[in-house]
Amino acid sequence: MENLPGAISVPGPVFGDPRLVPTRLGQGAFRALVLDAYAGVCAVTKHKIRPTLEAAHIRPVAEGGENAVANGLLLRSDVHRMFDRGLVSIDSDYRLRVSSSLRTQFGNGDEFYEREGSVIVMPREERLRPNRELLDWHLQQKFIA
Repeated sequence: MENLPGAISVPGPVFGDPRLVPTRLGQGAFRALVLDAYAGVCAVTKHKIRPTLEAAHIRPVAEGGENAVANGLLLRSDVHRMFDRGLVSIDSDYRLRVSSSLRTQFGNGDEFYEREGSVIVMPREERLRPNRELLDWHLQQKFIA
C-alpha cells in the first residue's frame, strides 16, 4: 500500500521477531462453563452480545487461581479489563464496587457509578456462584479504593 497523502503514520517495521508463547490450557473450556453458568449475561451490565463477553478470573491463574467457575465472572470485555486493573471489583455480598480512579484519572465512569452497590447477576446454582474468599482477595489485592 502506498503512503496516504497527508496522513500521519508511524514509520518503521510492523512486525518484530517471532517468539514462542506458552499456550493457556483450559481457557476455552473455562469460558464455555462460565458463559453457561451466567446464561450468557454480563454479571455487571447485563449485556448479552456473546462476542464481547469474556470469562474473567477473580484470582488470576498466574497468581494461584484456577479455571473453576467459582473463580470466574462473565464480563463484557471493557468491564473485564477494568476488573483486571482494579478499577471495579465485587465485594463478598456480590455488590459492585467502583474505584474513584475512574473519575479522577479518566474523567469517566458514570455508567458504573450508577450501578455501584448493586448486586451482580449470578448463576442460579449456588455452587457456581463466585467464591466469597476469592472476591475478598480481589478486593484486597487488586481493587484501587
